[in-house]
This record gives sequence, C-alpha cells and structure tokens, in this order.
Amino acid sequence: MGPVARLSRLAHIFFMNRKEKAYLKELAASGMFDPVYYKGAYPGINPLFRRMPMRHYVIFGEKRGFRPNPDFSPHAYLRFNPDVAKLNEAPFRHYIRAGQFEDRITKDLPPSFNLEQIEMPVLRFDPDRKIARFAVVAHVYYHDLWPEFAERLARLEDADLYVTLTYRGEESDALADQIRAEFPGAVVVPTPNRGRDILPFLMLVNAGALDGYEAVCKIHTKKSPHREDGAEWRRHLIGGILPDEGLEPLLERFVADDRAAFWVADGQHYTGTEWWGSNFEVTRDLMRRLEIEIDRDTLSFPAGSIYWIKPLMVGLLKGLCLNEQHFEPEQAQVDGTLAHALERGMGFLAMEADQAVLQTSELKAGGAGPKTGQGGAPLRPAFTSAFYLPQFHPIAENDAWWGKGFTEWRGVTTARPAFDGHTQPLLPSDLGYYDLRVTEVMGQQADLARDAGIDAFCVYHYWFDGRRVLEQPLDRLLTRPEIDFPFYLCWANESWRRNWDGLSGEVLLNQSYAEGFEAKLVEDSLPYMRDPRYVRPDGTRPRFVIYRPEDMPDPAASVARMRQHWRDAGIEVELGAVCFHVSGENPVAEDLFDFWIEMPPHGMVTQDDYLFGGPEGDKMGRDIRGGFRGLVYDYNRVIANSQSEDYVSQLPQNTICGVMPSWDNSARRGVNAHMAYGANPARFAIWLRQLADTRLAGSYRQELFLNAWNEWAEKAVLEPSLTYGDLYLRVLRAQIGAASPRN
Repeated sequence: MGPVARLSRLAHIFFMNRKEKAYLKELAASGMFDPVYYKGAYPGINPLFRRMPMRHYVIFGEKRGFRPNPDFSPHAYLRFNPDVAKLNEAPFRHYIRAGQFEDRITKDLPPSFNLEQIEMPVLRFDPDRKIARFAVVAHVYYHDLWPEFAERLARLEDADLYVTLTYRGEESDALADQIRAEFPGAVVVPTPNRGRDILPFLMLVNAGALDGYEAVCKIHTKKSPHREDGAEWRRHLIGGILPDEGLEPLLERFVADDRAAFWVADGQHYTGTEWWGSNFEVTRDLMRRLEIEIDRDTLSFPAGSIYWIKPLMVGLLKGLCLNEQHFEPEQAQVDGTLAHALERGMGFLAMEADQAVLQTSELKAGGAGPKTGQGGAPLRPAFTSAFYLPQFHPIAENDAWWGKGFTEWRGVTTARPAFDGHTQPLLPSDLGYYDLRVTEVMGQQADLARDAGIDAFCVYHYWFDGRRVLEQPLDRLLTRPEIDFPFYLCWANESWRRNWDGLSGEVLLNQSYAEGFEAKLVEDSLPYMRDPRYVRPDGTRPRFVIYRPEDMPDPAASVARMRQHWRDAGIEVELGAVCFHVSGENPVAEDLFDFWIEMPPHGMVTQDDYLFGGPEGDKMGRDIRGGFRGLVYDYNRVIANSQSEDYVSQLPQNTICGVMPSWDNSARRGVNAHMAYGANPARFAIWLRQLADTRLAGSYRQELFLNAWNEWAEKAVLEPSLTYGDLYLRVLRAQIGAASPRN
C-alpha cells in the first residue's frame, strides 16, 4: 500500500460518512462490541486504529470478516442468512436491529459436534510409582499439530509425559499408538470432546496422576481460529515456557521461587477487569467451592491455559471437585463457560496463596522475590504437636446416648452445606473411616504425621474420677511396642454434654473432682508415661496437659498435689494447660504451669469477625439453607487476630503458639454450628508462614501446636480427605521444614 492510500485510510478513521456514523452510534448503544476481544483477536491492527477499535470495525474490520465479539462472525452470518446478504446491509448492524430477536445463527459450528462420543475414562495411578521431577501434560484436540509438539517434547529431560486426545475414532487410535511408540513411557488417554483442554487436565489432577511432581507443564494444540495470528500465538505461548534453549535454569528458578505459582510466556499474564467478559459470576461461584471470595474489581490470571504450575495450585484444583457433569456440552463457545471461568480462577488461586503469575522475562530477571516480611531462611519450629482425638470406635456410653454403633463418622458423613461455598461434608480418603481399635491405623497416622514434620500427638485422655472412656486405642497401643506412635496426654477434664461444647446442655458424664482425684489421675497416667513412646519434648520430662484447669475447684492445690504424686513415682513432669476462650470459676495464675497452649479459634474471634449470626446479622449476602442459625466468622480475620498486638499481649509469656487448618462443627451441631469461613490449604500455609515471621521466635521453646490432627466432626483435620487429598500435610511439610520424600 502506497503512502497516499495509507494517508487516505488514516483520514477515513476521522472523517466517517453519514452512514458509517449512524452505524457507529448504533454499535455503541448496543453494547455488543467487545474492544478487548477485538484488539486481542487482531493484533496486526495499526497502533493508531487500536485506539479506536469500534471505528476500525465499522470502516474496515467487518468487510474483512473480523468479529466484533467472540460469538459473531460476519461471513458466517451472511452464509447462514442469505436473505440478509440480499439487503446490502452490514451483517452486524442487521443482527443488532433484528437478528438477535430472531435467534439467527451467528457463527460457524465446528465439526467437533460430529465426533464419536466416548465416556470420560476412570483413571487410577499408583501413588508409590517412580516418577520424574516434572510432568508435561499435552492435550491434543487438533491431531495434525502433534508433530510440532513431538519435536519440542523430545528435547525434555527428567519429565513424565501425559497426553490426552480428543477422541476422533480410528484417527485417534492411530495417533495414540504413534505417541506410545515415540514416547514409550507416556500415558496416553483418549477423552470425549468436553471441557476443552481443562477437563482432561482436571481428570489427571483428580486421579492423582500429577501428585508428587515439583512442577507440571500444561500445553495444548491451540489454533484459535478467531485470531489472525493463531499459529504464531500458539508457538509463542508454548515456546515461552518450553524454550529451545535455556529451559533447565529457568525451570530450576521457577521451582525454587516460593512466590511463583504459574509460569507463562511473555504477554500472557492478563490483568485488568476488561478481561472479565461474561465470566465473573461463574468464576465467583467456582472460587467459593474453595471458600475463596473474589471481587469484580480485581482480575489477574495466566491467559491461554498454557503454563507451568506448582503443586499447591494443582492441589487446589483438585479441591474444586469438578467432573464431567460440571462442564457444558461443546457448542463452539468462546466465552462464558466453566472452562473460561476456571482460566480466570487460576489467578485467584495464586492470590489466595499470596503467590504470583510470572512471565518468562520476569523469571529471567530474578522471579517474584521474597515474601513480605521474610528475610533469609524462615524460622522453623523446634517441636510440633497436634491434638489427637481417640474417639473413632464404638463404646457403650455413646451407644446409649447417640444410638447403637455411634462414632463421630456418623455425623461427619451426614453434614450438609448451609450455603453455597460451605464445604461440607469433608470426608476421609487415604485412611478411610478407620476404627482406632485397629492399632495399625495409629501407625499409619504416625507415619503421615512424621513425614509432615509433626513430632508428637497430644492425645485426649478422658478420665472422670477413675472412670475411663475412649481408652481402648491407647491401651491397645501399649501392647504393640512395634508401632511407633509418639504421644503424650491431655486430660480432657470438662464434663460431657449433649450439645458437645462442654459448657451447656444436658450433662452426660460429669466431672466431679472427688476428693483425692489427683492421686488416682496420676496413678492412671503412669503406664503411659513409662512407655518409651511417651514424649519428652525437653529431652527429660514427660509432658502432661490439662484442658480446663480453671474448672478444678482449687487449681493451684490440685496441680501441687499432682506434681508431688508424680515425684513420688520418680517422675518430674512438664505440666501445661490450654488457653481457653471462656474463663472458668477458678482463675489460674500464669506461673502455675510450665507452659500454656494456644488453641485456635478459642479467644481469636471478635465481634467484628462474624459474617453470619453476629451483631451485624447476615453479611454474607447469599441464600442460607436448612434453617441454619449458627455462627460464621472469617478465617482470615482469625489469622490476623492471632498476630495482633492486643491479642498477643494478653497471652501468658510461656505460651506455645497454635494454628488450625479449619474449623466447622456442623457434623456435631447441625443448624447451630459454628464455623470459620475462608479456610483452605493456601490460607493455612499463609498462617504458618506469617506465624514463623511474627510469633514463633517468642513461642515457648519455639514450639508449634496444631489444632488438630483428626477432629473430623469439627473439620479441624490434617489427615488426607477426598476434597484436598494430602495437601494440608504437604503444605505443613513445606512450611515447618520436614524433608520432602520422593519416590
């Protein structure tokens, strides 16, 4: 094009004729033109014209077949509606005036609708199989692009390959055989045409295929027919994260950067609300499956669904619990589907973990940098304990009070969500619905805990003036010296009541503190303390904890008598107590105990933190189901409160700081439940990290306490679940410094 022609085109943008001006006015009034899409789909537009995309479309774009939005093709509209072609009217103008009300076809429907339909495969992977450091997941929709992928993938080292194929009958069968021949170790899985490249990836995530990798690369055969530069764009996206040269140092830097969640090619970290399209509501509902609240005014995400992704993000994706039924049938949608919402949701997963989306140039420049407040290596706990509930086996008392065969599993399995985003029920996975009379289970629990960095279980000891309940697990453990289960006791000395909180309701089992109870309690504890597995955190003294010391009629006198009885037995005990949120009848001096245990959420919830049921009523703004009338408070506010100067200043100086993975006693109290909303493994990781920065150094003996290991009916659980797998344990391992095992 000569200079005169170029000048004429430039002038045309500013001096439109009357018909074009009228069309421009109608187009603007319709709200159907998407300038963000238009500029992204047609990057070759002159920079000046890109500042006025609507004018460009009216004058030049429509004639060239450019789309004004993802769902309208001018050429397809004329082809499917020949009567419009005879009118000599701009196709999109006709659609604005009449076509939208006549349900006319606006775009080509791809031939994919005629693909042979197959069932989504059910996959199983051995969690103990040998794996490489990295994994690459390639989804092949366009089979003709496989050679381009194969050439690049052949250069990768120390990476397992997973290939999902949109099934096209014999063509796919032949390609699957070809891939297996070229990459003998590859896992090749045909999939139905649903959920684009996202659902096949989630299929692998949900099956545990991607567990254990240090990072996972996700690519797919992206043609993007709505873009002029589709092939060039695809090569840029993939080449940016799988470069021909220099991949290894970049990948090592990505893995080492604990601020990095995703690695994308340059230009693929999209920020700004103009990228929402019609996806906000679906994205909001999607994120609530993880108790994440999002704001329409914030958007930042890895675009294009081609990236490297870290294990925490993979685990959160699994926590969404999405399957084939959640994804819409394919109808050539280019916006507004669950797949499009999840693309945007990836950014919120990163933000939830206080992590970043890094582009290649940023990674080359040094990555995301250290987390706020973190200088050098983070402080690690010197000793970590977790509260342990020995309730999971039937006893005669519970049979009488709650029904034959009762254990807390009954309530756990019947808990139901009270509102959208309430993640109930939370159900066990790896250990199943165990019975703690089977002592091998305790060995399995100890193995998991040890691997995550937990040093000991603080086991509740239910003793009522000589009457024991729930004693079988520990008593059986004493007869099995080969099972390595490190523990110490916490005397759960509150009365048992029908409403489970120990504070009100019908008394089922009373704690009377009969005269001389101290000697009997000490005598009962001796067989446990003399077991070599009973823990001495300071290397010398066995530890014993009292849950509610202020409930004792004379705490100081009783503690003095207990200490003396232990000394008479030749044992000097390290004695601690729990910092409870409600004061008892008999105040306890701080120095009565060697240490105190912080037990979230006790004492960490203020009036300002309630989202439902507090002084301001319902602040959640969503439908409440089932007559729920309990309390909902903000988990993230609890994290903040646990580090506030006002709160910390009220604690005894010799307090062990504590955290909780979550809290929700719906399984026990139903419509009257109390719960922390906003808990997930990402936020738990942040709490652990912040505590290391702000409070761990001042914690008693630099210890950490976890509430809890297996309080399933309170959703205070670290054990693997169907929702998150072992993600809580992996987060814990990463934060408190246990070595990460591989293979």
